[in-house]
Amino acid sequence: MVLYIQTVYDQGTLLRSWIALVKSKEMAATLTLEAVEKQSCAMGAQFFDIGLFDPNATEGAMLPRLWNLDTLLRSVSWLRSKNAEGRHIFIRPAGEHSLSLIDDANIQVIERLKSEGFRPAVVAETSPGNFQAWLRHGEILPKRLSTLAARLLASRFGGDLGSADWRHYGRLAGFTNRKDKYRMTDGTFPYVRLHEATGVVYSKAVAFLAEVKNIYEAERSRVAAPASLQCRRPSRSNLKSIEDFRAKPIYGGDQTRADLAYAVYALAHGVPETEARNAVASRDLTHKGDAKRQQEYIDRTIKKARERIEDNWKG
Repeated sequence: MVLYIQTVYDQGTLLRSWIALVKSKEMAATLTLEAVEKQSCAMGAQFFDIGLFDPNATEGAMLPRLWNLDTLLRSVSWLRSKNAEGRHIFIRPAGEHSLSLIDDANIQVIERLKSEGFRPAVVAETSPGNFQAWLRHGEILPKRLSTLAARLLASRFGGDLGSADWRHYGRLAGFTNRKDKYRMTDGTFPYVRLHEATGVVYSKAVAFLAEVKNIYEAERSRVAAPASLQCRRPSRSNLKSIEDFRAKPIYGGDQTRADLAYAVYALAHGVPETEARNAVASRDLTHKGDAKRQQEYIDRTIKKARERIEDNWKG
């Protein structure tokens, strides 16, 4: 009798555990589907490139798919199975698009974006404390403008410049980040969590895109300028660094003058603006004020440098 009761009890416990496991898996699948739908809708693209990356594969590491929204949502179960097998799940809008990705941002960067009129359409926490933000510009940008916009945003707000181009993948929420460094003690991996999916066009879009287009046109004008007006460019390895300017006695230790002189020199010799900005930011600028004021100083320096170069062209 005791054995019978114990057997029935054990079977009941196993049944309840199995039911709880099934419900847990169903809940996880539902949450993933909801996250995928919210993120993809907020991105606002008609078609998506979905990338399934296997870091351990010797061939075919990236398994690409081109899907519309309906196909993406119908494929979530398959994506979950591939994610469980070890593949990372990525997403980007297909073709030319109206988005920019800011990668490798912390929560302070996200808050700064919002406070300065660059509220993201999508915010995903890709690993604990690490975020990606998709910004919607409100218009589709050609490839070169799209890359320039991404680089300016990364430079201005502290994103990863290596991820700043028009074709970079971001992570798709609802799936696990399979990097070994994020493996938890129980062997599982953290989920990519969707924090925001508003789909909004940020309020400074018109002004920012005007700035991007002005910079782009200035670069084109510099390239197209008559040979007599262009600098004879040395190789990049022979270019002076910002430290060379900061060490010059002529500036008497005035680092602001040195920064401006370097910016004029660098831009006139074809150094990308993002590199010039990073060079100016390489010294301690805390005396300029908070992060916003420091960025304003860098912006002013680059703007003045461009104005001086244009004045030289005009004679």
